[in-house]
Amino acid sequence: LYTAPDSCEGRCGEPFSEEDECHCHPECEGHHNCCEDYERHCGPDGFSSSRGSITDRELLELSEQLYGADHNKARPGDIAINPQHLASPDETGEKQDRSPQPLYKYVNEELFSKPTYASFIKLLDNYQRATGREEEVTAEELREQERFLEEVMKTELMKKLFVFLQGKNRYSSEQEFLGDLKEMWFGLYSRGDGERDSSGFEHVFSGEVKKGKVSGFHNWIRFYLLEKQGVVNYFSHNFNGPWDTFPDVLGLQFSWDGFYKEVGSAFIGCSPEFEFGLYSLCFLARPGRA
Repeated sequence: LYTAPDSCEGRCGEPFSEEDECHCHPECEGHHNCCEDYERHCGPDGFSSSRGSITDRELLELSEQLYGADHNKARPGDIAINPQHLASPDETGEKQDRSPQPLYKYVNEELFSKPTYASFIKLLDNYQRATGREEEVTAEELREQERFLEEVMKTELMKKLFVFLQGKNRYSSEQEFLGDLKEMWFGLYSRGDGERDSSGFEHVFSGEVKKGKVSGFHNWIRFYLLEKQGVVNYFSHNFNGPWDTFPDVLGLQFSWDGFYKEVGSAFIGCSPEFEFGLYSLCFLARPGRA
């Protein structure tokens, strides 16, 4: 599943895009620009034959279904934010705190007692944020990973995602899917000098510091908890969603213990399983590409 962009694995029948290094749509043979493994994956008997491909329309429809199935998300009265200064494009890099108040005015912390939230929050302190330093994973941390995966897989949202992927020949059993999620999110890899210093979960949800800048850190719960401790300082926002329901998107600038995030983004008010499921879907459906 973790193929380079020059493979057709999981890409058969997808629409043509100039950005792709090689192509897997049905006309590529006529244009002589197919990926080398096109026949193996997309031929009549290939693993990824068209019935296993995931179209843009299917991605759109399924992501809306996951949005609708997010029963653990915040309700309108659960969160109040105070976005304050709207930064122009030339202001985002200036590292100026233009918002004297915190971003969060109020969060109903009863949300955090829900099983997926509680098991998610336990994972947030398992990482060293500096890249280049090998991560040590304890037995307790492995149990916390298992618990979180166990809880998210109980939700309608993740069950819906699994049924879809199973229908696309990606997984034969929920156990296989679970094993892949574990490797995909918690498997360690190197961001620089060969040290196994990072994971998908750490980057996306917990955040890292690389070359003096904040990298990743896209989760609203993590932001709220660190802002409450006084470790995160909200500076401004450069995008503010229409806010007719949760979750919605905020583009923002902030400092984390003196390290700056120039343009970050987060879904505000969603459950952990919504982000976890949606990002997993993107990664599996379009491997190796933005």
